[in-house]
Amino acid sequence: MKPDSFEGLVAFLSTKMRMSQIYQPLLIRALVDAGGVATLRQLAQAFLAQDESQLLFYERRIKQMPLRVLRKHGIVRDEGKVVSLTCADLTYQQRAEIRRLCEQKMQEFITKRGLEIWDYRLLEGDPVPEHMRIRVLKDAGGRCALCGATTKTTTLEVDHIVPRSRGGSNDYSNLQVLCRECNQAKSNQDTTDFRQWHAPQAVEGCPFCALQHTPEVVRENATCYAIHDKYAVTDGHLLIIPKRHAEDYFSLTQAEKRDADALLRELRDELASADASISGFNVGVNCGEDAGQTIFHAHIHLIPRRKGDTPDPRGGVRGVVPHRMAYPPQD
Repeated sequence: MKPDSFEGLVAFLSTKMRMSQIYQPLLIRALVDAGGVATLRQLAQAFLAQDESQLLFYERRIKQMPLRVLRKHGIVRDEGKVVSLTCADLTYQQRAEIRRLCEQKMQEFITKRGLEIWDYRLLEGDPVPEHMRIRVLKDAGGRCALCGATTKTTTLEVDHIVPRSRGGSNDYSNLQVLCRECNQAKSNQDTTDFRQWHAPQAVEGCPFCALQHTPEVVRENATCYAIHDKYAVTDGHLLIIPKRHAEDYFSLTQAEKRDADALLRELRDELASADASISGFNVGVNCGEDAGQTIFHAHIHLIPRRKGDTPDPRGGVRGVVPHRMAYPPQD
C-alpha cells in the first residue's frame, strides 16, 4: 500500500503513526484543510489556532495591560469575558478609518522596534540543545529557581538569564530553570540569576551553617536540612533549618518555606509511625531576641507531644508567655 495514496495515508494514521506530540496529525489535518498544499506560515497559523497554552497566555496578556489601559481611558468596557468598544455604533467608513489608524500605529512601532516586540514569545532559531536542557533541569532538581515550584504543579522551562534578544548565549552558565508563570513574568527585561537566591551561604561562627555537612543531619532536601535539637524538649524534638544563612523565618524565600514544610510533614509522619505514644506535635519558630531566638539562623522546631508530658497542655504555644498560657475562665 503506497503512502502517497488515500489508503496509505489512512493506514499510516490508523496503525503506523507513533506520537510524542500532537504535531503530526495536526500538520496532516492542516494540509487537508488547505487542499493538500500550504506554506509554512499557513501551517504555523494552524498550529497557533490549536495551541490552547498560547490562547491562555494572550488572554492573560490582554487583561494585564492593553485592556486595563484602554478601560482606564474609557475606550473599551469589559463584562466577564466579553470586551466591547464604548463607541460601538460606527459606520462602515468610520470602521475603515479606525482600522487604518491602528495599522499605521502598528507599522510605525514595528518599524522602530522590529521583532523585538515579540521577544517574550518568539521561538529561537537556535534553541537550547536537548542534552543541555536535560542537564540544566537535572542540576536544578526539577524545580523553579525563583518560586520553587516543581513539575508536580506546573510546567518547567529552561530560561536564558541574559535573554537571547540581549545577546545571551546557550551556554550552561546562562541557563536556569523557571516555571512557566515566573518565566513569562520575567520576559526579556530581567537578567537576574535566580539560582543564587537559594545557594547556601555560610556565615563564619554560625553553628547551623557549620552543621549542614556533618553526620548530625538526619534528613535534607534542596534548600533545608533537619537535625535533632541538642536541648530537646521531648524525645524526638527536631529542628528544620535552611541551608542558606537567613536570619529568621521571615527572611526565607518561598522555595525554602516549601522545602521546610515538606521536611516537617515527612518527619512528623516518620515520628508518629515509629512511636505510638506520640499523640500531637508543636511546630514553633522564634523570631528575634525578645521572642526567645538565641541562634540567628532561621530554624523551625518540630516537637512531638505525648499524653501526660505536662500537667495541662491546654494553650500549647501560648506558653511562650507562661502567665498567658491558660485561657481565661468562660462565663
